[in-house]
Parts: sequence; structure tokens; C-alpha cells
Amino acid sequence: MVAEHVIVTSTTDSEASARELATQAVEARLGACAQIVGPITSVYRWDGAVRADREWRVEIKTTAERVPALTERLRQLHGYDLPEVVATPIVGGSAGYLAWLSDETAG
Repeated sequence: MVAEHVIVTSTTDSEASARELATQAVEARLGACAQIVGPITSVYRWDGAVRADREWRVEIKTTAERVPALTERLRQLHGYDLPEVVATPIVGGSAGYLAWLSDETAG
């Protein structure tokens, strides 16, 4: 089963950057809404070393068909060389909410 709706997640190094990513996605109708969570601590390996940094997570609700355009837009706006962009399927939920999500990203 292919999901019609997804949550696209990215992380960034500041609340201001997270707000910009969220705002740009919603203004462009690439996402219906976005939540910013943080600060969080991310632990990862980069250039052969394990690092721990403070980040903010952006969660954007959108339709599966908008994921490629949203991914490209996030890549363009992002300050990281290799930004996290992960799409997680929404497999259920309020029919009214999911209809709203589709309407808001149909533009």
C-alpha cells in the first residue's frame, strides 16, 4: 500500500533556520503545515568522527506527490552540505485532517 500523505522531516542548526524552512514550505504549498521541535541533540558520524550537536527538527505534513518538489526546495534552502530529508508515510488519521492536508498542498 502506497501512502497518499507523508511527514517530511529535516533538521537544522538554529530555530531561525527551522522557521525559515517551515515557512517557505507552507508558503509554497509544498506542505500544509509544519512543526518545529527543539532544541534536540543529534549524535551522528561525519567525516569519520562521532559528533553531537544541538539542532531543531522540522516536521512538514504533505502529500506523497509533493515530496520530490519539497525535497528539492529544502535542499536549496538548507545550510547543510547534506541535509536530512526523510519522508515517513502517514498510514491513517482523521479523514477531515487528511483532506485538508491535500487541499492545502494542491496549489
